[in-house]
Amino acid sequence: MYVVSLTYKVPDDIVEFHLPAHVTWLQAAFDEGIFMVAGRKIPRTGGLLLSNADRESLDAALAKDPFYVNGVADFEVMEFHANRVAPGFENLLDS
Repeated sequence: MYVVSLTYKVPDDIVEFHLPAHVTWLQAAFDEGIFMVAGRKIPRTGGLLLSNADRESLDAALAKDPFYVNGVADFEVMEFHANRVAPGFENLLDS
């Protein structure tokens, strides 16, 4: 499983300019099963994504993100093994 941390590296007005295209890309990636969770950081300095896709598919999807293509954010991909979850979240366990 992967956590992807996006950190904005441009002013807010540039983030806002690219946000509609990013949201469209994000929905397509959800539809493809790449991401399970997405949200803004608080304070709003970027976002976080949770993925259980394979690394090759994840990297291919991230390369199409308008925030990546246009240099809006830095991306950090962190892999982890989910071996314990709260009741009701068993689908997140790695096998």
